[in-house]
Amino acid sequence: MAEIKPAKKNRLAFYIIVALVAGIALGFTLNKIYIDEENTKLVQIELKLEAAKHALQAADSNSVSRLTAEKESLTKARSEVLQAREKKIEPFSLLPDVFLRLIKMIVAPLVLCTLIVGVAKLGDITAVGRIGGKTLLWFVSASLLSLLLGLILVNIFEPGVAMKLPLPDADESVVTRTGFSLRDFLYHTFPSSVVDAMAKNEILQIVVFAVFFGIATAAIGEQGKIIITFFDAAGHVILKVTNYVMNFAPLAVFGAMSAVIAKQGLSVLKTYSLFLTEFYFGLALLWFFLIFAGLLIIGKRVLSLIKRIKEPVLLAFSTSSSEAAFPKTMEELEKFGCKDKIVSFVLPLGYSFNLDGSMMYMTFASLFIAQSYGIHLPMGTQLSMLLVLMVTSKGIAGVPRASLVVIAGTLATFNIPEAGLALLLGIDPLLDMGRSATNVIGNSIATAVVSKWENALEPETPPTT
Repeated sequence: MAEIKPAKKNRLAFYIIVALVAGIALGFTLNKIYIDEENTKLVQIELKLEAAKHALQAADSNSVSRLTAEKESLTKARSEVLQAREKKIEPFSLLPDVFLRLIKMIVAPLVLCTLIVGVAKLGDITAVGRIGGKTLLWFVSASLLSLLLGLILVNIFEPGVAMKLPLPDADESVVTRTGFSLRDFLYHTFPSSVVDAMAKNEILQIVVFAVFFGIATAAIGEQGKIIITFFDAAGHVILKVTNYVMNFAPLAVFGAMSAVIAKQGLSVLKTYSLFLTEFYFGLALLWFFLIFAGLLIIGKRVLSLIKRIKEPVLLAFSTSSSEAAFPKTMEELEKFGCKDKIVSFVLPLGYSFNLDGSMMYMTFASLFIAQSYGIHLPMGTQLSMLLVLMVTSKGIAGVPRASLVVIAGTLATFNIPEAGLALLLGIDPLLDMGRSATNVIGNSIATAVVSKWENALEPETPPTT
């Protein structure tokens, strides 16, 4: 495969950082000048809505209907202002949207091609089962660590108690929740059509098909080599396409940051500074534990791995999408010394089973909402919630704002008002940036560890200068 020019490649991280800073600066300017009118109206409407809610609580029967109508009118007005604001910043939000669509265009065929080749090269179902077992052992351990760390920190910090935020009505619907059932999980895992799975970017379903196809390819012997050659070549072509698409990453980062800061402004950082600080401290702690675990298994090379994946981590952070970093992460892991057959097997599984940053956020956010409403949950109940999140989170990979969907279902299970999610919607893009970057780190370390366990970790390719 022809590589892009080293000098250009090495500059990508620099361009992304420049775009990140420029996007924040422009977003702040837009917030203060271009959409200031809409933001001012929203503040006024929110104040009136809060007053209407308080009045309703103390209203007599004669004024209930009037106040209810006033509340509905204000809610409609808020929706109209939000739509007007979205329309104004649409040119900026289109940049990351188009980039992520291009990435989604690449991910499904890349996973299919590389995983078929990887499984076929493993040779037989015994090897697939052995590596799969080691991979899931790490994933389950890392997921439990992430969930438990979130639970411990939110109990220590108690941000829901300390912040004293105005609470949404308990009966307000914020996000459509999804219940968990064995049937839904199995339907989400096993494809009825690989074409449909690829069209919807259902990574787990693509993995299942590719594993069966790869094993069958290895089983037919000499004829299978033709298939392996074809998919290997197709994978290299897709990686070349990835190189082209990555040239647009700085533009996507610029647009994403401009849109987020324009809508939220820097004032949201002041309001939620406690929650943001505590959550990002938790992510930093999780990074430490994951890197330390990697250090115990693969030694000091884990530090070299973290240095290597800085570009995909930065991309995931700035676009709030770990999926955007998938192709680049795969490339860097192979250069680090992980064999392609291990990378192409472990990494796609990680995107369904090992989203460490998202996992920690689930317990942190769920208990934060409970604290905000003054709901005391005994430790036994909290551990039950942890186990529920451990299971339900595995069935929703690929769903937009998947963490919020799972949290909504979990809140309902434990009789916590789902409307509490409204407390976090304003800063969710900022939280998602940290979650996405952490997911990339967790999956990269997992791939390196499994490679080491399989004696398939080779000397790394020296960086091109």
